[in-house]
Amino acid sequence: MKGITFRAWQGRHYVTLAELLVRLGSFGLALTWRVEVDEMVDPRVPEMERRSAGAGMDTLTLLSLTTPDLQLIDAEARGFAGDEQVVVLTEVDSCLWDVRAADERVLDELRSHYPVVGEL
Repeated sequence: MKGITFRAWQGRHYVTLAELLVRLGSFGLALTWRVEVDEMVDPRVPEMERRSAGAGMDTLTLLSLTTPDLQLIDAEARGFAGDEQVVVLTEVDSCLWDVRAADERVLDELRSHYPVVGEL
């Protein structure tokens, strides 16, 4: 998988996990997600981790738990197509997003929305 990194804060706007899930478009809809969060800063986080345990949860369920206002600290959402991990969204200390994807088009889409990126 190739990857990019970019600031979670784009000016005064914080890029949330929900926003990234939406940016994945049709690529992300059929994925199953497993989420781990190091800092429990919101009461929704334990439910998110509980639902992602084992077989994981579908994208729409994850999206419903993240909502646009949820800011995570040190979190990782891993997306699977069947048994194959195809995307990893890592929020680093509420400052950066590291995104790795098996499909370069996913990274290209994110580059178009967040133009100041570094390569991983």
